[in-house]
Amino acid sequence: MKFEIKHFSDLTSSEVYSIARVRANVFILEQNILDEEDLDGIDLDAYHVFLKDEDIIAYCRILKPGAAYKDASIGRVLVAKEHRKKGIAEKMMIEAVKFIFEEMNENSITISAQEYVSRLYESIGFVKIGEVYDEVGIPHIKMTLVK
Repeated sequence: MKFEIKHFSDLTSSEVYSIARVRANVFILEQNILDEEDLDGIDLDAYHVFLKDEDIIAYCRILKPGAAYKDASIGRVLVAKEHRKKGIAEKMMIEAVKFIFEEMNENSITISAQEYVSRLYESIGFVKIGEVYDEVGIPHIKMTLVK
């Protein structure tokens, strides 16, 4: 299982299309999030983490400090429906965290996690901050991880 991590400017057109497609399948079709809420313009200066079989089956993006929070952040975390419950999300998050701490030399990460999967993030060291809040109609919780 080899995850790729690329800045947007290094993605091929095929990878951009595959990322857009899997994000649409999960966020727009499954979770009923509006496309304008997913396509927020931040992708252009983000790192994109993904696992390919023939298509992309797992994905998240890494945001630089200041893009969403004062810390680096990880968002748009997904695993295609037919590949869930295999530990892929946890492995991908570990790779993303490692990249932020080792390659970006950041010391802390803040995320806005969908509340129902907060245990996944807790399992790799994230800690909840504050109360559950609504984001795009889905309960979320702010979480942080310090190196």
